[in-house]
Order: sequence, then C-alpha cells, then structure tokens
Amino acid sequence: MRTDNLRTDDVRNEGLNQDLTRAHALSARYYFGEDMLAMEQRAVFARSWQLVAHQGQLAESGDHVVEQIAGTPVLLVRGQDMVLRAFPNVCRHRAGPLALCNGKGARALHCKYHGWTYTLDGQLRSAPEMQSACDFRVEDIHLPPLRVHEWQGLVFVALRDDVPAFEDVYAGIGERIAPIDLSNMRYQRRDSYEVECNWKVYVDNFLEGYHLPHVHPGLSKVLDYRAYDTELFPWHSLQSSPLRDSEGIYGDGQAFYYHVYPNVMLNVMPGRLQSNRVLPLGPGRCRIEFDYYYSQDARAQARIAMDAAFSDEVQHEDVAICEAVQKGLASGFYEAGRLCPKRESGVWHFHNLLRAAYAGDGAGA
Repeated sequence: MRTDNLRTDDVRNEGLNQDLTRAHALSARYYFGEDMLAMEQRAVFARSWQLVAHQGQLAESGDHVVEQIAGTPVLLVRGQDMVLRAFPNVCRHRAGPLALCNGKGARALHCKYHGWTYTLDGQLRSAPEMQSACDFRVEDIHLPPLRVHEWQGLVFVALRDDVPAFEDVYAGIGERIAPIDLSNMRYQRRDSYEVECNWKVYVDNFLEGYHLPHVHPGLSKVLDYRAYDTELFPWHSLQSSPLRDSEGIYGDGQAFYYHVYPNVMLNVMPGRLQSNRVLPLGPGRCRIEFDYYYSQDARAQARIAMDAAFSDEVQHEDVAICEAVQKGLASGFYEAGRLCPKRESGVWHFHNLLRAAYAGDGAGA
C-alpha cells in the first residue's frame, strides 16, 4: 500500500458520498503518510476553529497561553484593556518566541531571542540597539492578529480569515443543551492519552454508537442504545441518548456527544463537561486531551472520582480498538467498507467534510 506522495487524482477520485444509503468510508490511504498529514495541516487544521484554552487560564490582564495550530506557534494573551487577543508566537525580528510557556500577569511580551518587546496588544515597544537601522521605526511594527473567540467558557483560535464564522460552526449548540451553561462549570483536570493511530481513526470511532455493545460494556449500561440518535448540522454532529442507571456517575438526564469539525468533541452530561481535542503527532499517532469541568453543586462534585475511573475505563477500551483498526488499515487487505445508514451517519458527515477540504486544497485539488 502506498503511504506517501498523495496524488491529485486520489483526492478527485474520492468524490463526495452524497447518498448515505450508498456511502463508503474513506479509503485506507487517507490514514497514512507524511504527505497526507501535511496536506491535512494545511487544508483541515489551518482552516478551522481550534480549541486552545479555557477562560480560567486567561482571566486577568497579562495571562497568556502558548499553543500550536497546524504547526504554527500561537500566543493568546489578555490585554490591559481585558480584550483577549491571539498572535503567532513569532517575533517580527528573526522569528524568536515571545513566550515559552503559559503564564500569569505579564506586563509586556519579550522575545526570548533578542529581547524585542511588544505591548500586550501586539505593538512593538522597543528593539535594543536598532538605532542605526535606516528608516526603522518601532511604531511601524505590530504582531499580526489571529481570529479568537470565547464561547461557553472555552477559547478558540482560527489561523486564517477564510475560516467559517464561529457562530455558523457552533450554531445551535448552546440553545440545545440549555439550561446547562458550560461557562458556569469549573475546570477540574486534564487527562491525556497517546494513541498509535491516525487522528481520524479516533474521530471516526467517536462518531458512531455502532460499536457500543461490542467495545463498551460498562457504557452500554448507562446509555439507551435503542434510543441512541445522531443528528447532522453543517459543521457539527450530535449523538444523544437518555441516561439510565447512572446516578453514581452522570446522574439523570440526557447525554450529548458533540463533534465539531474537525477535531473537537464536547461531551455534556448533567453537571459535567468533558472537552476533547484530537491532535495528530504524526501520520500514525495522535494525542487525545480530555479536559473536565464540573458545576459546583454537591451532586456533581460527589461524582468526580467515579466519573474519572469510569471515563478512564472507556478511554482504554477506545484506545485498544483504535490501535487495532489502524493495524487493519495498514494490512493491505482493507477496501473502503459500506457505512451503516442507521448508525454511521456521523462518520459519513465527517468524511464528506474532509473530502471537500481535500478537494479544495490548493496543492491537492
């Protein structure tokens, strides 16, 4: 199986699966190769809203967070005017970093390479020993702003101006989960898992409940598989199910499992949010970051320990099956299989968004 040098014809021939009842999954070749990952960084991750922080990390003036999006170093900082801004974490002099790690209360941004200093709104303030540079003026130099959006206590950044409007991508989610208000929940912890599979294998797995009875015996007991439903929207999908017999873990109510293209999941339970980011570490390896938030009522607080143990059990089950699927894709014996219209519409939706991104890539269309 060829894993590199993805050709233009490969993308064009993949086509859009417009009819769910006739749909096939993505071909195996899309889950391998440095060329494929480089194209996705450019066509998928750099052209989408990426979850990078929560508001508690950026509560006060000078608070800042360092991240990467599609290989681009990114810096978020709360200004003295309390406006949240995002910039490439790249000095305009010779590309040195303006911050090396998350921090609190900075009064300015100091390049760690040559000491150029910027205000918190990105304006160059001083450049040591540059007096002899002809026509050099600090007031002419400003860090290029990136798009940033705060929503329900979460912070997102987009690298490009042509990324769809945030309000369109997340349209209707806040209204659907009401009266739950995610911004009222408090960050509790992060769990991370490194998985030997392509990032899309993990997303594919998240997007269907078809595997629940076969992979997740414990989770199947608290979700009603018969009532498990998937709904599709332009940029996200929702899987939902009534909760049952889960008082000690989730409580009573509804489970909402949102996937927002391309790599963000929001798992909303009564009194609890689990946000997931799926981050490629290479063509066949990814890291899944789970951030947990809880409301401050006594019942939600009492469930934290049980939720942690139960979630870890579910994630290890997912890791095992995803790593097995990656090996199956690499076997040379897999051809793109038919999708189950009743259970895998979310996979079909995700794959069609990817197909459109691949076809629209400047180097691949």
